[in-house]
Amino acid sequence: MGLAAVPDPVFSAGLVGPGAAIDPLRGPGKAVAPIAGKIMKLHPHAYVIVGDDGRGVLVHLGIDTVELKGQGFELLAAEGDRVSAGQPVVAWDPAVVEAGGRSPVCPVVALDALSGSVTEVAEGAVHAGDELFRWE
Repeated sequence: MGLAAVPDPVFSAGLVGPGAAIDPLRGPGKAVAPIAGKIMKLHPHAYVIVGDDGRGVLVHLGIDTVELKGQGFELLAAEGDRVSAGQPVVAWDPAVVEAGGRSPVCPVVALDALSGSVTEVAEGAVHAGDELFRWE
C-alpha cells in the first residue's frame, strides 16, 4: 500500500520520506532486509539499512511499537552487520501487535529521497524479495 494509507501522520504525510507500506500477514514471521547493505540502526521495532550506494531504507514494524520496548520482537541480526536483500533481521508477530491495539502496518521508507524520486509503488500482495518501489 502507499504511505498515505499508514495510520500515522508522520509516515502518511511523507515527513520521514517517500516509500511504501506493508500490511503483514497475521502470525509469527520475520521482517527482512529490503536491500543489501549495512545495518546502521537496529531497534526491535525498526531498522535502517544503508546500501553500498549510500542510500538508506527504514523499515518500521508496526505503528507505535516503540512503546512495547522490545517485547514481542527478536533481533536476528546486529547493528553493523552486512545483510543481503531478503535476509531476516527481526522476528515478530503482527497479530500480537494488533491484539495490543496497535497497527501492524510496516512503512518502508527511502530516507533522504527527493520528492518524486520513488515511483512504481507495489500494489496488492507482495512477498519477500518482491520490489516494493523504484528509487530513481
